[in-house]
Amino acid sequence: MHLMSRWDPEVSRSVEDYLKAIYTLQESGGAVRTSTLAERMGVAAPSATSMVARLAAGGFLRHTPYRGVELTEKGSRIALEIIRHHRLWEAFLHHALDVPIDQLNEEAERLEHVLSDELEAHMVRVLGDPTHDPHGDPIPSADGTVDSAVYPNVTDLPDGASATVRRVPSEDPALLRYLKTLGLLPGASIVLRRREPFHGPLTLTADGVERVIGRELAGQILVEPGSPPELPRAHPAKQRRRRG
Repeated sequence: MHLMSRWDPEVSRSVEDYLKAIYTLQESGGAVRTSTLAERMGVAAPSATSMVARLAAGGFLRHTPYRGVELTEKGSRIALEIIRHHRLWEAFLHHALDVPIDQLNEEAERLEHVLSDELEAHMVRVLGDPTHDPHGDPIPSADGTVDSAVYPNVTDLPDGASATVRRVPSEDPALLRYLKTLGLLPGASIVLRRREPFHGPLTLTADGVERVIGRELAGQILVEPGSPPELPRAHPAKQRRRRG
């Protein structure tokens, strides 16, 4: 699938926003119910229903009564290009302009609809063709390919396991600021030290600093497990001396 460089000029910003929302919701659960879409978009259910009918008539999605909606290839192409624009803007704002991570999503929401092919190509060159945005979300490639890697969250790790933070939620500025104070942004190295019983908090180290976090927060931090740290082995001669 190849992304369209410039799609139908009659496709409005609101249509793009709906298609992006449907794509994002599909990633976590297949067909999307209209009520879920309305909640995501912050609109009343009748407004979402009206837009779904419009999108279905335009060939952007398939609507199965009582089951939900799914994007067609046409709808997916537009959604992926908007997502690519959004995440490229986030990477550019963060790495080139040093915009704080908690401000990226809001700024990119405004800019994602106004990225020309020429500026996109320049941004890609400046950034070195990035594959992920600062939150760890994959940036769709120019041909519509998306990294499909699935990562566990911190609560899935066994005690003593080491890992690298790969993805964090991107849409909650307060949460991102808190994660930054904890040193739990993408790229951080962690070791899960222990977990308290009865759904108690987790104790971990982030880049060597001990932190205590709740399980709800830990469940939102996606990580790539690494090999657990090996204990130093005693020299054979020292082992023999201890036995003697």
